[in-house]
Amino acid sequence: MTTTDWIGAIGVFLILMGYFLNLRQLIKPTDLSYILLNLSGASIACFASLLLEYIPFIILEGIWALVSFMALINYIRKRTLSVNP
Repeated sequence: MTTTDWIGAIGVFLILMGYFLNLRQLIKPTDLSYILLNLSGASIACFASLLLEYIPFIILEGIWALVSFMALINYIRKRTLSVNP
């Protein structure tokens, strides 16, 4: 396996770990850990796709990372509002 393959495998592993933990009801999609697993995994997988210059997965993982980032922003906003009403 090349370095790019390892980078992509780590990214995919993180995404799948979040999915698996959610299926086992160990974390919820609204938990910070789930959001961070998706954000970091998608970002790393997107980077690997950029290295491979594979446009379909750049788009897929880039959008996945963007949606995960938006979920993180919403998480932070909700937490801030609940602490400082």
